[in-house]
Amino acid sequence: MKKLLLTSVLCAAGILSAVADEVRSSDSPRWYISPGVGMMFFEGNQCVDEGLNMVLRAGYNFAENWALEAGISWAPNITGNGHDSHDDGDRAGGGGGGCAACGGGGGDGHNCYDIGGQNVRGAFADALYHFRPYEHLDPYLAAGWGYYRAHRDIFCEGDENDVTGPRVGLGAFYHLNDRWSLRADFHTMMAVDETCECLYTFDLGLAYFFGGSGDNGDTAAATVIPVTATLPDQSGPKDTDGDGLSDEEERRLGTDPFNPDTDGDGLKDGAEVNTYKTNPLNADTDFDGLSDGEEVLKYKTNPLDPDTDKGGVSDGHEVKTDHTNPLDPADDLMLYSFNIEFDYDNAVIKDIYHNDLNMVVRTLLANPGATAVIEGHADRRTGSGQTYNQNLSETRAKAVLNYLTARGVKNKMTAVGYGFTRPKEQPDLINGNPANRRVEIYIRGAGTNADKGRYMK
Repeated sequence: MKKLLLTSVLCAAGILSAVADEVRSSDSPRWYISPGVGMMFFEGNQCVDEGLNMVLRAGYNFAENWALEAGISWAPNITGNGHDSHDDGDRAGGGGGGCAACGGGGGDGHNCYDIGGQNVRGAFADALYHFRPYEHLDPYLAAGWGYYRAHRDIFCEGDENDVTGPRVGLGAFYHLNDRWSLRADFHTMMAVDETCECLYTFDLGLAYFFGGSGDNGDTAAATVIPVTATLPDQSGPKDTDGDGLSDEEERRLGTDPFNPDTDGDGLKDGAEVNTYKTNPLNADTDFDGLSDGEEVLKYKTNPLDPDTDKGGVSDGHEVKTDHTNPLDPADDLMLYSFNIEFDYDNAVIKDIYHNDLNMVVRTLLANPGATAVIEGHADRRTGSGQTYNQNLSETRAKAVLNYLTARGVKNKMTAVGYGFTRPKEQPDLINGNPANRRVEIYIRGAGTNADKGRYMK
């Protein structure tokens, strides 16, 4: 008996230790106590019927999704299920009246008929994984270890019976507020060394969380349903999403009062408005190809300046296409940008742009080892077709490549089109924005933009 109890305690300790390691880095703990009442059921070969079962649990929320529980249970009146005097004798197991589940025959002196009101006492420890800890309905899975003790024939091993083994279960809390919750649990314990193979419990109960609203202490740390990592200041204007802007300010700005990062750029709306002065409705305020969050948090560039190092190439192009340092102007590629106007649905380069393109010709002829990438960009308007503009931008980039080739340029050149996916400025969907309708030529191996003067007439 003592050996079984020791085994149960050691196994439970092992489970608790493993889960504690997993959740050690969680926020402040949240203690709770939970009484419940339900039923205890036995696998079909026991000589007893189901009966009332009462439980008392104490729990500790180590993290958002993890909790540990320890508890005790008491089933006060478990009775025999033996048949009456008209029974055919199957359960009695023969003339001696012994319980068939206990080995049958009449030699053990225990009888299925005379099991009176017995009680089953138990203790258990479980680890709980919560799937939706922030929601009112909070389902979870549980796993742990249990130990149960009873008299006589309930577990079919003598006058005092002990069973121990692993238990698994599932359940759900329904959080009424940050103090009180309803709960329902179903568990199965599998005995490791007894004839009682499985023991089932189902119960309904309440849970009271210490440190909920109105208790002394750190309410934010103790609440069972945390809303955000940083709770808004309840003494000032309401800030539902905790982004540093009041709901009234968000309505005025057009941001979402239920989303702390309306444009999804990695910066909270309040930080964009009050700290970085960026646009909380535009993920890329300066249209350089990097989101405001990437600029501030990752690359340390200026989200209000498309060319932080003043080298002539936008921060996003340096990072994502050229793979140069947006904080160092010395490694910028040489860039020629032209707002070439083509006739509608046409890719013929007009004479007025020849002088500008001839400067590119001189640059490439003077640097035969240099390479060039010619990018075509379109302007977006309401009703603009993405596929059409993509094809048009590619066609116009190839027209520029053909112009350079026709003038003797033999450098390695590539023409690509981006449609309207890389605007230089805010698109005007009604009137259009000519700045976005452009051709850009990036030259590697001919110096930086500071060297372009030598190729001008």
